[in-house]
Amino acid sequence: MKVIKDNLRAINEAVLILKKGGLVVFPCETVYGIACDCLNPKAVEKLNQYKERPFGKPYAIMCSSRKMAKEYVNLNETAKNLYKTFLPGPVTVVSTGLHKVAMGIESETGTLGVRIPDYKFMRDLIKKFGHSIVATSANASYQKRPYKINDILDNLSEKQKLLIDLAIDAGELPHNEPSTVIDTTLDEPTILRQGEIKLKGKNEVTSRSEENTQNIGKELWQKYERYKDKRAIVFALQGEMGAGKTIFTKGLARAMGITELVTSPTFALENEYRTGKEKLFHIDVWRLEKSDGLKALGFEDLIKNKSVVAIEWAERVADEIRKFDDEVVVVWVKIVFGKRPARNASSIADAGGDNERLISWGVEK
Repeated sequence: MKVIKDNLRAINEAVLILKKGGLVVFPCETVYGIACDCLNPKAVEKLNQYKERPFGKPYAIMCSSRKMAKEYVNLNETAKNLYKTFLPGPVTVVSTGLHKVAMGIESETGTLGVRIPDYKFMRDLIKKFGHSIVATSANASYQKRPYKINDILDNLSEKQKLLIDLAIDAGELPHNEPSTVIDTTLDEPTILRQGEIKLKGKNEVTSRSEENTQNIGKELWQKYERYKDKRAIVFALQGEMGAGKTIFTKGLARAMGITELVTSPTFALENEYRTGKEKLFHIDVWRLEKSDGLKALGFEDLIKNKSVVAIEWAERVADEIRKFDDEVVVVWVKIVFGKRPARNASSIADAGGDNERLISWGVEK
């Protein structure tokens, strides 16, 4: 592996390596990434080996301009508006692919994410290369976000290091979030990952009964159900004791067709509910001393298996959840007590219709 500074010479060397099917680590406005030629199947296979991810898990591509992007995807009006507003910048727009890239880059449903970086060095590199590159974060799977070269190298096996042909070192990058990922392929654009660009739709409703709270759980499942079996779906539940996190999960289970009694997993830490092919994993992290305790509960396997997971007290393990940004849709749900507190009730949860809850949701971190 060769390491050089980001300059004109680096661009020329990177272009030569990309044309030969090599892997290049590069700086960007978010984190360090790793790239290869999007038209070269062997290069994509090499990238899969580096990331240790199975064939068929989709990647995004980087383009130097909207004109180049249109060579690979069909841009509907929603996508065009996002390009006009946010690109170049840390936003990945998912559109219907035109099947011009190597196998294994587009999703199994034919969608493809495109980003135009707000980092002149990378746009110049892509322009000189002549067509798009496959790009993903350069860290090993589930390792820390790479803001400097050592963040990458210190967490790689020797085998992975040997797969890198060139690393372009721009020093330590600003500690920005990854790109925001927005799916524009259906009627309503959906944020799959909130990143550096914060897109805040006003998703907020007042619940005045347990039935209302369960219905909100059902509605959110219907909104994100289309990603089932394509990505893991995590409902990250926040709210004080008795706010209604378990009640929300009951509605989620009902929407999935699960008829088992949903109870708080506070003491068991994890409950699993199923009916037919549907499974829901319900985790409570209140008693975990450290966020990495989530790993001991098998969270990584749940993500790999594209499971549906509800996590209570999710703010306590937010850093652990974010390690899986590229593979999961995380819906953050916050439940807070409203203007009418419980009266003459032994607990908030017993208050029923006398208790008002304000429920907000989105993919904000």
